[in-house]
Amino acid sequence: MHIAFLTPEYPHHLSTPSGGLGTSIKNLAEQMTEVGIQVSIFIYGQKQDLTENRNGLKLYFIRQKYFRFLGWWRYRKYLESYLNKIIKKEKIDVLEAPDWTGITAFMKFICPLVIRMNGSDAYFCHLENRPQKKKNFWFEKKALKGADHLISVSEFTAQKTADIFELNKEIKVIPNSVDTNLFIPSAEKPAVNTILYFGSIIRKKGVLELAEIFNMINKKNPEARLIMAGRDVRDITTGRSTKELFNDKLHPKAREKTFWLGSLPYNEIKMQISKAEVIVLPSFAEALPMTWLEAMSMEKALVTSNIGWATEVMIDGKTGYTVDPKDHLTYAAKILKLLEEKELNKKMGKLARQQVINRFSSEIVVEKNIQLYKGIMR
Repeated sequence: MHIAFLTPEYPHHLSTPSGGLGTSIKNLAEQMTEVGIQVSIFIYGQKQDLTENRNGLKLYFIRQKYFRFLGWWRYRKYLESYLNKIIKKEKIDVLEAPDWTGITAFMKFICPLVIRMNGSDAYFCHLENRPQKKKNFWFEKKALKGADHLISVSEFTAQKTADIFELNKEIKVIPNSVDTNLFIPSAEKPAVNTILYFGSIIRKKGVLELAEIFNMINKKNPEARLIMAGRDVRDITTGRSTKELFNDKLHPKAREKTFWLGSLPYNEIKMQISKAEVIVLPSFAEALPMTWLEAMSMEKALVTSNIGWATEVMIDGKTGYTVDPKDHLTYAAKILKLLEEKELNKKMGKLARQQVINRFSSEIVVEKNIQLYKGIMR
């Protein structure tokens, strides 16, 4: 079996910046190679053309090409030709692509095409209640309707996407996975009164709500520290730095207890997760977030949002708490409870890891994907 992935991002020092999509593909691809499946990854929109064999994976970096006329169409046709040559030469059985911006619209491949829903532009615009470019909607709808098979990382994303694009196709739900042998509990005790947020510093992740929440926490527990780890993103509403907007909302004393680490490598993120007593992830827009799975796998109690996908990952009151991020008072109260009640915190962390092992571990999820690919090949 030879499976290929088409993606705009992948965690690699030569790649453009990568987020949860690239991480989820990397996890799946590496686990599949470990059980003897051949995997190729096509990373488009890159700065250079390059081919590399890395840990049993074949990586194809495909340079972004620019055209004076109909560039969106001509680059797609270039990718189509490039991929089909390699599909034929390397005997690729199945090609998988993301739903984001509908990259496979107007493409035809000589092997079955699977689109995995990690959240399209239309999906996130819908969750954030903001307009989408008509061109992007058109591309995404055409790509989804042209795919041979559809997968979604959550039931919530599958249903929302089907409603948005009026899809009548079957959508198979297979969640993202995490390597529970890589994300393991730390033997060291966490730093007392330490709260961690990690991920992009962006409005849709609920960080502006978090500023108001931390003001309340600071009044009740002046020793609490908030660690912010992630890349600052220009705010879509105001055009300003989201970090600046966050700081503007903080009271002076809360600002003194807020620490910014910027974008960190994987290993340093794991170290920060280990150090934290409570992980806070108040996002308004996700499909099935890798950050939640990684923190849970490391036996951390979370306070997350309570929207859609959350109930497919978290068990409220068991693995942590799910709260509406706009309910600042309740959100702050749940964080304070976990900071104060150490045994409860520890118990929830253990249940969080067990939830990941049972439902989201690589061994379980990879086997589901393999069975799906075998069915497609048949």
